[in-house]
Amino acid sequence: MKKNLDQLKIGDKFFNSRLMLGTGKYKTTNDAISSIENSTCDIVTVAIRRLPTDIKNDNTSFLNKLNWDNLWLLPNTAGSQTAEEAIRMAFLGHELACQIGQPENFFVKLEVISDPKYLLPDPIGTLKAAEFLVKKGFTVMPYINADPMLALHLEDLGCATVMPLGSPIGSGQGLNNLSNIQIIIENATVPVIIDAGIGTPSEATQSMELGADGVLLNTAVAQSPNPAQMAYAMKLGVEAGRLAYLAGRMDKKYYANPSSPLEQISKL
Repeated sequence: MKKNLDQLKIGDKFFNSRLMLGTGKYKTTNDAISSIENSTCDIVTVAIRRLPTDIKNDNTSFLNKLNWDNLWLLPNTAGSQTAEEAIRMAFLGHELACQIGQPENFFVKLEVISDPKYLLPDPIGTLKAAEFLVKKGFTVMPYINADPMLALHLEDLGCATVMPLGSPIGSGQGLNNLSNIQIIIENATVPVIIDAGIGTPSEATQSMELGADGVLLNTAVAQSPNPAQMAYAMKLGVEAGRLAYLAGRMDKKYYANPSSPLEQISKL
């Protein structure tokens, strides 16, 4: 197997895939499993509140049907309205990671959302929870609005990534705040993961072409009429965007420029 020389590093872990998948909203367990497999993602995020407290002895949990030798669990604190709730969920997430054989896994996708209508992340609660969890040794990946200053503050606290939203959760609106996302990417020295709002593979590609380090999505795959196929399309979109970013875009010109100049033809 050819080694991936362009791995994503988060904390002290390396990952081959830059696509991360959520596990909610799928119509069936088989849809979730086949989508994860088709995406070839390395990181799977699961809302801690939706998990049983004893995974090993719960035969109904789809987590028992996944190959955790090839996947890394990213517990998320979805549903937490305060920093204190999110902190409790993070510790539960580590306990669940231990149950699937990942005792060294202290990753947490930090979500603090106090507004149930618009589901926009709470910056104050996020900062408070992030500071506490970083000090406790967690690899904190905070979900935030596309706020460049907040991203810098979280990075200064020791967060392993910043995860600005493209647009509101589950909206499929794409990248609505390109200028701020570009500023975050330009200034960050930790990976920037675009999280929420992506609806199509072309939007995933656009995220990566901007220089984002990865994309996390859920609804675009789970609510597709063919989730497994959409997961594969998202994989290709992320890979294409990353390759294009590394290759470098041609300069834009304000006038036509022939692809077969006469000067070159005359020399043949």
